[in-house]
Amino acid sequence: MDVSERVAIVTGAGGGLGRSHALLLARNGVRVMVNDMQGAAAEAVAEEIVAAGGNALAAAASVTDEAAVADMVDAATRAWGGVDILINNAGILRDKSFAKMDLADFRLVVDVHLIGAAVCSKAVWDHMRARRFGRIVMTTSSSGLYGNFGQANYGAAKMALVGLMQTLAIEGEKYNVRVNCLAPTAATAMTEGVLAPDALAQLAPDAVSPGLLALVGDDAPTRAILCAGAGHFAAANITLTEGAFIGRGDDAGARVAAEWERVTDRRDEIVPAYGFTQAERELANAGFAAPTMAVAH
Repeated sequence: MDVSERVAIVTGAGGGLGRSHALLLARNGVRVMVNDMQGAAAEAVAEEIVAAGGNALAAAASVTDEAAVADMVDAATRAWGGVDILINNAGILRDKSFAKMDLADFRLVVDVHLIGAAVCSKAVWDHMRARRFGRIVMTTSSSGLYGNFGQANYGAAKMALVGLMQTLAIEGEKYNVRVNCLAPTAATAMTEGVLAPDALAQLAPDAVSPGLLALVGDDAPTRAILCAGAGHFAAANITLTEGAFIGRGDDAGARVAAEWERVTDRRDEIVPAYGFTQAERELANAGFAAPTMAVAH
């Protein structure tokens, strides 16, 4: 997976997982724009990369600040000619049970994780399409994919990033813009106090970052959800079961409940190529020849 001479922006790269991503990409010849809200932290990582013989610049910006993000993309373009890779890594935690959670903290977490990723992706999107090359990685989480106590805000934002990835991958396919998700388990400042010390030792960020190379190279997949931690890598999928045709009528609800095992039977489940697959299957089972939904470009 040769990524040398590519240009990457890594958000939230002043420490933890983002720093690990930036260092790994730089070691593989990528020119890295190190982003972090804390300018000193971003500068320190950029200097670390340069000291090791790599090529890096620092950008202090909040991912939710559209003007600052646009300036960061412009700076990378002026320095290196364009942006090939975007790693949407920036994030925060505001963990509490939903009963105790302030809606302001819910909005804040969604704003940073989801809106921040959208802002950064939008800033490079037209540029990547015009150049017919782009690799974008969203950082999702098992908390979004499967849920986790005390993380309603974080989980909602992280699952939303999967939805963003799915659609951007479809819209970018024609332009060789491939979009994937990374679901890391890593010991960072965001996980302090959450995991036992012996587990933390196994979950170093640098045990996750190698997965990035599979997601950003020339032969990268698109619409993949790569789960990574402690050197282990697996793929998650959003699937659709074969289901059962119930029909309509006053007793339809009772029949859905009665047929629940058949509705949820995971044998022969599929990973739909696009969202309209669900409607196509539903109409076909209802006796209609539903046309395949064309993807507009």
